Amino acid sequence: MRFPLPATAPALSSQTEDEAFLARLGERVRAWRDSRRITRKALALSSGVSERYLALLESGEGNMSILLLRQLSMAMQVPLEDLVRESPGVPRRDRIALVGLRGAGKSSLGAKLAADYGMPFVELDREIEREAGATLSALFGMYGQEGYRRFERRALERVLAENPRCVIATGGSLVTAPETYARLLAACYTVWLKAAPEEHMARVIAQGDMRPIHGHAAAMDDLKQLLIERTHLYARADVAVDTAGRTLRQSLAELKRTTHNESQGHP
Repeated sequence: MRFPLPATAPALSSQTEDEAFLARLGERVRAWRDSRRITRKALALSSGVSERYLALLESGEGNMSILLLRQLSMAMQVPLEDLVRESPGVPRRDRIALVGLRGAGKSSLGAKLAADYGMPFVELDREIEREAGATLSALFGMYGQEGYRRFERRALERVLAENPRCVIATGGSLVTAPETYARLLAACYTVWLKAAPEEHMARVIAQGDMRPIHGHAAAMDDLKQLLIERTHLYARADVAVDTAGRTLRQSLAELKRTTHNESQGHP
């Protein structure tokens, strides 16, 4: 059940709104750099925007001119409108997005969290299939990674447009798509669901995927490497919830605790 704010709750000041906008802009630039593993110095050289000014921008303190922002967007190969996009009337806290590797519990925990909060639950992979009119495996076969990313972005945009309130379970690799991840961070309160590599593996197998059993050592090495490569990306989430060693019920309780003040004011 959603509890409305008291009628006396003060509106955000113009200064606060401006600061929030600059923070989101800086987060998008920083998330793009991190995902591409591009240094601030390299981006400064390619864009013509000083390294010092980029540092201010990424910290939410840089209020650059539209021409400098245009230079930056061209260097990043990100549409200018994507950098400055806003979601009028939809507070970030009204949408909760779950990120993390497969087996972290995004689907099971997300569905239960949405039910408890009285919100729609969206599994982004299913929405990508709906957008493409094909299964994920067929989508990769027909269009490859680049095509998949296009459908992923379209699906996310549609989900955001159709759901002012929802819980979204994302695919494990979404964080490696700079523009899409920046959009998610800007539009949703984002939670990283963490687990130990062994638990990720066990949960994947429990879901019926027996492939990791064959060549288990290699699969485990690959999983650990993925965690290493993506940790700095997952860490961009607003908060992390560690599900290692916890039951589904315990993990849900922790997830609800961490989203208590950022969602719909649930008791």
